[in-house]
Amino acid sequence: MKILCTLFFSFWAFSLLAQVDINALDQYFQKAQKDWNVPGMSIAVVKDSKVVLAKGYGVIEQGKSTPVDENSIYAIASNTKAFVAAAIGILVDEGKMSWDDPVQKHLPYFELYDPWVARNAKVRDLLCHRLGLGTFSGDVLWFKSNYSAEEVVKRARHLPRHYDIRAGYGYSNLMFIAAGEVVKAVSGKSWDQFLKERIFQPLGMDRSATSTAALKLMKNVAKPHKTIYGPIEAIDYVNWDNMGAAGGILSSAADMAKWMNLQLNNGKHEGKTIFSANAQNTWWTLHNSFMVSPGSKLRYPTRHVSGYGLGWSMADHSGRMVVSHGGGYDGMYSHLMMVPEEKMGIVVLTNSMTAISSNLCWYAVDRFLNQAMQDWSAQGLESDKKHQQSRKDIVDQRLKSRVSGTQPSLPLSAFAGKYGDALYGDFEVKLVGNQLELTFPQAPGLNATLSHFHYNTFEIKWKEVNAWFDFGTLQFTMDNQNKVTGILFDVPNEDIFFEEIQAKRK
Repeated sequence: MKILCTLFFSFWAFSLLAQVDINALDQYFQKAQKDWNVPGMSIAVVKDSKVVLAKGYGVIEQGKSTPVDENSIYAIASNTKAFVAAAIGILVDEGKMSWDDPVQKHLPYFELYDPWVARNAKVRDLLCHRLGLGTFSGDVLWFKSNYSAEEVVKRARHLPRHYDIRAGYGYSNLMFIAAGEVVKAVSGKSWDQFLKERIFQPLGMDRSATSTAALKLMKNVAKPHKTIYGPIEAIDYVNWDNMGAAGGILSSAADMAKWMNLQLNNGKHEGKTIFSANAQNTWWTLHNSFMVSPGSKLRYPTRHVSGYGLGWSMADHSGRMVVSHGGGYDGMYSHLMMVPEEKMGIVVLTNSMTAISSNLCWYAVDRFLNQAMQDWSAQGLESDKKHQQSRKDIVDQRLKSRVSGTQPSLPLSAFAGKYGDALYGDFEVKLVGNQLELTFPQAPGLNATLSHFHYNTFEIKWKEVNAWFDFGTLQFTMDNQNKVTGILFDVPNEDIFFEEIQAKRK
């Protein structure tokens, strides 16, 4: 009797899942794209090894008529991290390394804020954000810079400790850059070449690349759009090669469906094993757990556990394990979510910087799990609008604090000179005519002119559009003899922290 009841329940559950109205999902996605005013997005949904939806919504570029489709290419940004974890898993499968190898075994130059922490850091620690660095700390090193991946990793030793090793969480792109260098050291191939040979090619992911340089030879490429700190604005792709292992992959919804099915089939593709079930079980094991906050409880009432595995975010939802990850690139956000027990997954790629992708993922997951109807898109849109406004409010507060009628305490020529610190290196303030200019030899994409704001503070007028920030100032610091001693940056944003540059005059 017990066996019959179990069989009946299993059949009943399967029937509920089979009743998901894909056309209704499609219509929901169409409406959401318009409600959020997202220029374009591409979505793929997989179930039981089949692609049940693969489609584009909107256009390649705002104001243009070319539509996006399932083969349109977007930057997937931090969804790259799971690929790098898989690369290391493959090397572990082959016996070429261990998850618990000391990082310094493969990268002798690896250093952090504390020599003991650096010596005891394991490879798996690189992949779960628990080595003591703050969230996004050090991203200013690679952003638009010509520093190599190795140089970025070497400079990480100058970043401060935010918590003790394995005693907290700080989302660290720099440690995934280091993981990419581990792949190179162990395999003899760059992280991206390794992935092309071991994952892209076997899966037929021929609409995927690891550098924006490849886009010159590709068609049907979505255009990034800056959608924060102002109106929607199409922008150019930014090269992320030096941090590629943390976020450099570009792909399509159709290709990402192949990646999801590989994951949902425990590393097997067409009868061949790409990675072992043991490797997957390792990266789908919680390595860094989070408190489920009261706010999270309100948003996810069935959640009891939340945290990070190796290259994947993890949580429970309605009695199922959900593995997921988001990605944020200059002008593009993405999200991927899977329910392994149901062999179901969804990926949403967008050419805007809004939270639509994660909300559509949750809506689709709830439909497949037959949960009570919840308008994730509408709720997410309301929350996103508040978030966008809070970003603007921070900038407005800076502008309102401006004191009119002031002058610099010294002639402009006194501020010109070379500045820098051990973390970032040197840069220069030049006097060109009667205007100061900020010049970064290692990051010319951040060059700017300086306009007097008040006292010895100047507004930074960037020469290039930057997706993550807009308004910013720098203050020249003085000693008691009114001599310039250094520079303090204030560029309000949530991702690239210029204030980590403690610049002193050379």
